[in-house]
Amino acid sequence: MQPDNLAAGQQVPPDMEEAPGLADWLYAAPALLGRHIALLAAWIATCGSLFMSEVLHWIPCLLCWYQRILMYPLSVILLVGILRRDRGLHWYVLPLSLSGTVVSLYHYLLIMTDWLPPPPCNTDVPCTVDYINIPGALSFVKVPFLALVAFVLISIFIGFWALYQAEQDAQADDDAAQAAPAPRFGASSIGAVAIAAGVAAVFVVVGLVT
Repeated sequence: MQPDNLAAGQQVPPDMEEAPGLADWLYAAPALLGRHIALLAAWIATCGSLFMSEVLHWIPCLLCWYQRILMYPLSVILLVGILRRDRGLHWYVLPLSLSGTVVSLYHYLLIMTDWLPPPPCNTDVPCTVDYINIPGALSFVKVPFLALVAFVLISIFIGFWALYQAEQDAQADDDAAQAAPAPRFGASSIGAVAIAAGVAAVFVVVGLVT
């Protein structure tokens, strides 16, 4: 809102601009943290799947491998994209995460219902078998459900980030476009490396003590 003592068309000084409110922060926070939340989901899913097969010796089925093929690159693409401050990161992430969402949803419905015809599995493990059998209210939790949650989270938060970046680009003026770039290895990059290293370390420790 422009102060009354300013002439028409005169710009508002920076020290007189209205401070962002709580609604602005709630809108911006998921977008600003979207890449890191997606990275966290991808690394938990990647390390979790390796823990299931290498530590718990759960043999993955054919559809599990398809989901791994789509998830594993995301953990690397997201990390490298954050480190390089790639503003087009969503163009590489969303095709994989959305495809993974479709495969995981199909796999989950295949286990939970009889609505869909099963695929011809070439491995010794049928695609309708699941290793997680929790009784009671959490009986809906299955391995493909966990993968589905990860793919959906990655898609949503990268989507938030992409829309926020597009909005910021549309509002940027010439001075902002000519401003000096932020350091390549700043807080965002440190946070990304910490997420990847922390998740990997946790699963390694759990695997050693299991």
